[in-house]
Amino acid sequence: MTIRWLTVFLDFAPEQFQRGVAFWRQVTSSSLSPPRGDLQQFATLLPPEGDAYLRVQRLDDGRTGCHLDLHCEDAESIANIALTGGARTVSQRKGFFTMVSPGGFRFCVVTHQDEHQRPPALETVAGNRSIADQLTIDCPLHLFDGEVHFWQSLTTWPAHRGSRAQFTFLERPPTMPVRLMFQRIESDETECRAHLDFACDDVAIEREFHVSLGATALRENADWSTMADPGGMQYCLTRRSPTTGML
Repeated sequence: MTIRWLTVFLDFAPEQFQRGVAFWRQVTSSSLSPPRGDLQQFATLLPPEGDAYLRVQRLDDGRTGCHLDLHCEDAESIANIALTGGARTVSQRKGFFTMVSPGGFRFCVVTHQDEHQRPPALETVAGNRSIADQLTIDCPLHLFDGEVHFWQSLTTWPAHRGSRAQFTFLERPPTMPVRLMFQRIESDETECRAHLDFACDDVAIEREFHVSLGATALRENADWSTMADPGGMQYCLTRRSPTTGML
């Protein structure tokens, strides 16, 4: 019943899909798989090395954001554990469950397809290495503790306090492509949302590179820069090691 792999889906509103996909292909040095789905709404960002862990979706409606897929040998068993922990099922078919966490964050439980090789960080510009390697789930204050407990129990990965009081992260198994981070935020929203984070050797160099491709720098912090892609999807460039994922 072990979770074997994680995939982050970048979900785009219809009018943002084309330019969003083009941007994320460039900043991750990825190629794009053929489209699939009933409406050709899904595709995979294929890294130069290793197994894919980023996918894109054109939404019918709803706002741009991210969701998470858990790849498991026994998807039904993991889905049942999630239900016991307080999640609810939105839809299901054989080997595929669309669910919502206790804090309102949408995720899917899917059958593992033998992904196992974590892609390495890539040199993007001026010798700088970066990798999109962390999904941060942004939790309104009243949802934070319950959401962390849900994901720690579901994955069985140890939870650790982050570099600041508002952060908690789950210890990423060495072969897993993405680390899960939880951020306590001041918000009136009733559901948790998520954004993707890059680990960078040099945040300033990486920020300039992303801006050259159409991103907007929104806010700067000592340890990260908050960015928006050309369609408005927010993400962060963080001062973490692209190799270890740690500051």
